[in-house]
Order: sequence, then structure tokens, then C-alpha cells
Amino acid sequence: MTQIPNIMKKLEGTSVYDTILSIEGSYARIQKEQTEWYKTSSFTCPEGCGSCCHSFEPDLFEGEALYMAAWLLENQEERAKKIAEGQYPFRHEDGTCPLYNPHTPYHCSIYGGRPFICRLFGASSFRSRTGQKVWRPCKFYPEELLERHNPPLQKKQYSESETIEFLGAVPPLMSDMTEKARSSSIGETRLLHEILPETIRRLLWLISMNDNGNDNPNGTPSPKAA
Repeated sequence: MTQIPNIMKKLEGTSVYDTILSIEGSYARIQKEQTEWYKTSSFTCPEGCGSCCHSFEPDLFEGEALYMAAWLLENQEERAKKIAEGQYPFRHEDGTCPLYNPHTPYHCSIYGGRPFICRLFGASSFRSRTGQKVWRPCKFYPEELLERHNPPLQKKQYSESETIEFLGAVPPLMSDMTEKARSSSIGETRLLHEILPETIRRLLWLISMNDNGNDNPNGTPSPKAA
């Protein structure tokens, strides 16, 4: 079931509908596999950490930007319209994401609409140079908490078999999860602050075309009858 039902209904029949639905499906898969990983391993980020957000702004595939724009229009419409005009809610001098809120415990102001990297950081595996699945604790994870783990862990790369031995499971594979975004996107990734305003404007335009009875599946105006 979609988490953005009102926006999806308004976008039905447009060129971006299937892309957004595909991205949401991938996000749901991440959540499912991570829930299983957390339940089995009991290895989670320290509460309210947010260190991975500092001095970092994510690059977005087109599909990620479309989902983020749709999520904002569904859940934070006024903020979305301000962002469409280039007005972000937070300003940081160190290159931190303009949607990062330093005044709340969980920091991300669009948590439900966050992109792949933010969902997978610290809770995903990757392929080694030899193609083997491996896992490494987050570089920001406190050393003292790793030492308290039973058995103690280090900030090093663990093979799939070692990860299963120490934690009972392996988190979702990042490359598998991001494939949908690559395949459903046109062009290269772009920084969030560059791509999001124009993507919100694009969705607002497509919605207005649908509201006007437009029947073109690509969201462009239908030619008027002579």
C-alpha cells in the first residue's frame, strides 16, 4: 500500500507514476530486510546520532527526487512549495543537507521521503573487489559500543560468513537496492538542493494537467479540438 495515496491518485496516468511506485517498492523492501536484520542482529545506530548527516548532502537519481517531491507534496505541502521556489527550511555553512534539522533528536525533516543512501547507510552490505558480500560497521559508530558488543567488533571489513557468525545475519545489499533507481532514471545523479525544486515544480505541473482533464499519458497538454 502506498504511503503517498493522494499524490499518486493525482499522478495516475502520467509519465512519472510508475517510476515513483517502483522507487516506493524498493524502499519498502529495504525496510522489510532491515527490520529482519535489526531483529536478528540487535545492531542499530545509537539513538539520535545523526553523525552521517553532518557535512553531507546526498546526490539523487531522478527516481529518488521524484519520490521525495511526491512525499513532500503529500505530507508537507507548504514546505514543498517553498522548496519549489528555492527556499529550503535549513541553511548550513558546511555543506550539510538543507533538509537536516539540527534541533530534533532524529534530525531528518523528511524521514519518510529520504533517499537510498540515507536509508542504507550503516545498515547495508556491499560487494568486495572479488565480488563477495561484505559488511563494515559505520565509520561513525562509537568504538566503546563496538567493544561492548558480544563478541567485540572492530571497524573493519567482515566477510559474509563472519557477519553471520557475529551478528546472525547480513544486512541488505546496497547495489541490489539501488538498481531500481538507476534503471528508472534519466541522466546522472545531482545534488539534492539542485534537483529537488525543479522536480517539485514538475510534479505540480503534471498534477495541474491531470486536474484539467488532460488525457496525455506523458503529462503534456492534449491538443485542443479545432
